[in-house]
Amino acid sequence: MGHGKSWDFHSDSFDCEFAGNQKQEGGESMSLFAEVSKDYGSFRLEAHLEHEQGILGMLGASGSGKSMTLKLIAGIITPDKGRIVLNDRVLFDSEKGINLPPQKRRVGYLFQNYALFPNMTVEKNILCGLHWEKNQKKRKEKMLESAELFQIQELLGKYPAQLSGGQQQRVALARILVSEPELLLLDEPFSALDSYLRDQLQIQILDLLKRFNKDVIFVSHSRDEVYHLCSRVALIHRGKILETGNTKEVFANPGSLAGAALTGCKNIAAAVKTGEYEVQVPEWGISLKTAKPVKDGLCAVGLRAHYFNPKGRENVYAVRFSEVMEEPFETAVMFRYENQDAKAPDLWWRLSKERWAGQMPVQLGIAPQNVLLLYQ
Repeated sequence: MGHGKSWDFHSDSFDCEFAGNQKQEGGESMSLFAEVSKDYGSFRLEAHLEHEQGILGMLGASGSGKSMTLKLIAGIITPDKGRIVLNDRVLFDSEKGINLPPQKRRVGYLFQNYALFPNMTVEKNILCGLHWEKNQKKRKEKMLESAELFQIQELLGKYPAQLSGGQQQRVALARILVSEPELLLLDEPFSALDSYLRDQLQIQILDLLKRFNKDVIFVSHSRDEVYHLCSRVALIHRGKILETGNTKEVFANPGSLAGAALTGCKNIAAAVKTGEYEVQVPEWGISLKTAKPVKDGLCAVGLRAHYFNPKGRENVYAVRFSEVMEEPFETAVMFRYENQDAKAPDLWWRLSKERWAGQMPVQLGIAPQNVLLLYQ
């Protein structure tokens, strides 16, 4: 969002100059290239992102470098070295000494706390995003159009403290998008909302972002949010991008140990290659056939909890029931393989309530294509 010269979001003297406040003429083809590094001593970020139109989700645990990457792109933090290019405009290049200030990057940044100006009404907050528009009549028209788009017309005279979390979020987005940025950065936009409101707003935000029709980077530690909202995903772990690609494809084959954990795989164990299409899992006491060829360097396998099948014909082994955990719409069954190491944790089998008969089957199978091969 590139707010102000001093980045004091709660200052009464703030001059309302936003990133994205200079309009650009030209084509609609958008693309982002960012290869940046930042060393904090105990933590080092080395991020490489390439993205063309649509919503790119950045999924990672707390402290993995997600928000820092956004701040480097927006110009809030300066990288130690690297290059950032947006729509053929160089925003940052350490070798050439280029470092555009946030106000000139045309990047909209939605902070976790929305950063609304507490002493300004909703109307004035939105008008701050129109600093570039000098015609007062057009400023008013655009502000009203934005308010109507986000359905906040009745809130224009209110102050942020009088708004709910969902209303504050819509006002913050209205203020950003009215400035017509080329890139929108959303930093965990639902983290401050309760689950019911979060689900409602996800649908609304997805519709708005589709109409925005430009580059969006959506940061979250929630795999469900990323899976629902983002066509592409970048997995980030300890300051490094592990994998970037189509969201469904990355979830289906995360490729790395950390990636499997980030995408919610419940059952992960060390494994060794025993054939071109076979691995051994010592702590589970089983061998597994795989659909993909096993490469050298394999360190583990992952089995997603939803993929076990009592009627499966491959990778079938005897199992023993441990316990069951009732969830609102599913049943989570904990079990062990017959020859499993006593120190190894139980495995998870997750299924719909109607499929759980209350009795553990004597064996479970899993299809070779559902065996995740994991590397460092």
